[in-house]
Amino acid sequence: MDLSLYHLVREPKVKKDKNPLLLLLHGYGSNEEDLFSFAQHLPDEYFIVSARAPYNLPQYSGHAWYAITFDSDMNKFSDDKQAIESRDLIVRFIDEIIATYPIDADNVTLVGFSQGAILSYAVALTYPEKVSRVLALSGYLNMDIVGKSLHAEDVSKVRFFISHGTVDQVIPVEWARKAPEFLKNLGLDVEYHEYNAGHGVAPQNFYDMVNWLNK
Repeated sequence: MDLSLYHLVREPKVKKDKNPLLLLLHGYGSNEEDLFSFAQHLPDEYFIVSARAPYNLPQYSGHAWYAITFDSDMNKFSDDKQAIESRDLIVRFIDEIIATYPIDADNVTLVGFSQGAILSYAVALTYPEKVSRVLALSGYLNMDIVGKSLHAEDVSKVRFFISHGTVDQVIPVEWARKAPEFLKNLGLDVEYHEYNAGHGVAPQNFYDMVNWLNK
């Protein structure tokens, strides 16, 4: 299947006419195998698709959803134009997956780590009709890559699980904390967890996330 993004698939162990989708979006410098290593521990009824980001990073032998550059003072800048293009590419990819596999279009969950989490927020808030739930792990909400037409009533059905490590050296926990606050102000259903961990998914975090998926 030639879809817009290279991807790995785990078919559901419990087959229905249409199964819910878990779309895994990795972080900067990683690849589609990273989060896919969780797949066997995720609930059986999901169709799991792990996508590879479109930009190659030779120095990491990994991939990115958009470029991150540093200036001479080591300030970090995101290429928001690339991020918006990747946001829209993910939405196109969701449509392609639904057309290709027996997926329930009304039950699409994004699981993003780091850069993948940042994009999961952007996809869900820009195209809320495409997504029912978001698990944002070790990311933050970048409003510069969210479409301008954000209406609370449009996104009201999207549910969020957000988690972050309190000693994350890549994305400060203060950045992460703004997202649940913002989303709760929109009246959305948000569950937020912090762990004594760095930039990664701690075992307790994984356990809480699976529990939330099973709700």
